[in-house]
Amino acid sequence: MLDLIDPLIALLTIAFGLFGFVAPRYTAGVLEMQPTDSTMGLSEIRASAGGLFVAIGVVCLATGAPWAYAMLGVAYAGASAGRAISMVVDKPPQPKALIWFAFEAIPAAWLIWTNWPG
Repeated sequence: MLDLIDPLIALLTIAFGLFGFVAPRYTAGVLEMQPTDSTMGLSEIRASAGGLFVAIGVVCLATGAPWAYAMLGVAYAGASAGRAISMVVDKPPQPKALIWFAFEAIPAAWLIWTNWPG
């Protein structure tokens, strides 16, 4: 049963990434990011919240390699670190930011703990 957790996290990563990749306006709305006169923000969401996470999730599933899952964990750790700093400095709305933090920190801890070499 535990061997299904890593692929499940990768599948959820791909699913959430597809929202950013295919529907950046929707993703911007969910994240409460306001569009401006430029479409650069949509490009950023499509790239960083979309394509990046889709690609990492696909590599995890395609290779099944522990190093790939560890790197997915590192990506989530970076996101959760940024979120934690933001909760102190920017004071985003709660409990929304805390929920997103949990969605990032828990997979990060699991993937790094179970897949880190050595």
